[in-house]
Amino acid sequence: MNEQISTILKSVSKPGRYSAGEYGQTIKDKSQVKARFAFCFPDSYEIGMSNLGVRILYGALNEQPDIWCERAYMPWVDMEEKMREHHMPLCAHESGDPLKDFDIVGFTLQYEMCYTNVLAMLDLAGIPLRAADRTDDMPIIIGGGPCSYNAEPIADFFDVFSIGEGEDMLVEFTRLMIDMKEKGTYTREAFLHEAARTIGGTYVPSFYEVTYHEDGTVKAYTPKYDDIPVRVTKRIMKDMDKAYFPKQVVVPYIETVQDRIMLEVYRGCIRGCRFCQAGMIYRPVREKTPEVLNEQARCLFEATGYDEISLSSLSISDYTRLEELTDLLLPWTDANMVSLSLPSLRVDSFTKELMDKIATVRTSSLTFAPEAGTQRLRDVINKNVVEEDLLRAVNVAFDAGKNTVKLYFMSGLPTETDEDLAGIAQLAKKVVDAYYQSPTKRRGKPPQVTISVSCFIPKPFTPFQWEAQDTMEELARKQEYLGSQITDRKIRYTHHDARVSRIEAVLARGDRRLSAALELACREGFHFDAWDEYFDYDKWISVIERTGLDPAFYANRRFGLDEVLPWDIIDCGVSKEFFKREHDRAYAGNTTPNCREKCSGCGANKLGGERTCCPSCTK
Repeated sequence: MNEQISTILKSVSKPGRYSAGEYGQTIKDKSQVKARFAFCFPDSYEIGMSNLGVRILYGALNEQPDIWCERAYMPWVDMEEKMREHHMPLCAHESGDPLKDFDIVGFTLQYEMCYTNVLAMLDLAGIPLRAADRTDDMPIIIGGGPCSYNAEPIADFFDVFSIGEGEDMLVEFTRLMIDMKEKGTYTREAFLHEAARTIGGTYVPSFYEVTYHEDGTVKAYTPKYDDIPVRVTKRIMKDMDKAYFPKQVVVPYIETVQDRIMLEVYRGCIRGCRFCQAGMIYRPVREKTPEVLNEQARCLFEATGYDEISLSSLSISDYTRLEELTDLLLPWTDANMVSLSLPSLRVDSFTKELMDKIATVRTSSLTFAPEAGTQRLRDVINKNVVEEDLLRAVNVAFDAGKNTVKLYFMSGLPTETDEDLAGIAQLAKKVVDAYYQSPTKRRGKPPQVTISVSCFIPKPFTPFQWEAQDTMEELARKQEYLGSQITDRKIRYTHHDARVSRIEAVLARGDRRLSAALELACREGFHFDAWDEYFDYDKWISVIERTGLDPAFYANRRFGLDEVLPWDIIDCGVSKEFFKREHDRAYAGNTTPNCREKCSGCGANKLGGERTCCPSCTK
């Protein structure tokens, strides 16, 4: 470490974010490497180091002997200031080499409010923001993750997007670059064309011309080449037992958001919550066997020494072999004082047996997500839980000696009324009352029920993708109204900032014209917009309006059911016809059973996999 960097690190908070050299990092001999990949997480080191997807893809690329994948994170505000002051480029953790010297620079796009960090990182790296301004000797910029399913607002800044699961795709993509460079046939255009033509899940935005109607809606996407897909279909790993999973992970020197082993149990979701993008884009369900999971857990424990294992999935209680898995894990985890955590339990599957079996469930507060305050609205959103499920679950917790429960809800859902909002307060009060009816309630300790209410955001690839978000004024009114309905001091009420939710809705449903607003935001120093202390709503509205756009057009407009959507260029595996059917069922108040009870014909099974959504599925 040179003297300048050493001096700077002494003047910033948490220098461990930048010191690198962590246990488990991958170091390779550059002379033996044919392609270098910089994997960027556009948020702070502590959050990026906790991301399971980064851990998997970092390992999958580094498993290739001639590919070296390194890491980079968004420097915190004080470090960014020092880097700009001293003209220091953004560098990779492992080698300390500038990102502009790499062959490929990849970004995982987990959250729309991190887009300004993506641009800030490119700017710090000295890489032109717009793909059109990059030359053949500059790195290829690739994006992936859930936000890539509607990448249009950031399309002008990326050369290419990986749509779907990237373990195999990124290796194929990097190896194609190696082959073309060795043959002397590499140019940016030729490489991207070959990738779009031959590698599934490859979306090159510059190869598709977007035209618009006079009213501002999308008219059409027209491919530049005849031999590339009209729509890009996502990639999936069909056999999760054979999917890459790291035997070693990088262990940080400072505390991160999740200092634990994250064990990916399965992908996909059998539920059909109509507001949930993840439950749709990660279909179909593909499980790992308990034997494979147990071996992966043991391997990571021996490599890291972590004392907690988190069983990761969208809904862990939907794993069909959960009891078998815990029976395999508990003998050796108990012997080594390793605790298990189940972070995504549903109220309708929370049992005393789980309370008795899982130590961290016994010792921590519990969180459940009813999402809506009345059964009518829970049916509209297809939550498929009833009030009795919640009260039974909290009674199990109270009988075990707990006194704190957290409940998640949403405000602004389609068809919502004030009666539904009042139902949130009434449901929370019933939970408080249930505590006092428990025979084992803790003496002298009153219950504490926290309700956390987020604002509904219509997301692409959901049955509610066409819905309008409530206006700022209406969201504020609803938040105030709900607060007035809560009169019990044992109920604590928190809610999300509606201003952040509105900008998130703009970016979630935006089109390619928003790139101009994002570029202006970057030039004006926007960063860490996912953090309350750096988010400025008025500045966001200003940059959007100064580029000739109306935020309400994206956030507060009801999209036409037959309208070409900005994300229609992508095929997530679930059909638009299914989303329309579910949209109609929502307004009729009809629920749809989960995939194991009855196949609803969403289309995801056409992507393949050893497991179907339900035993009878033929669609």
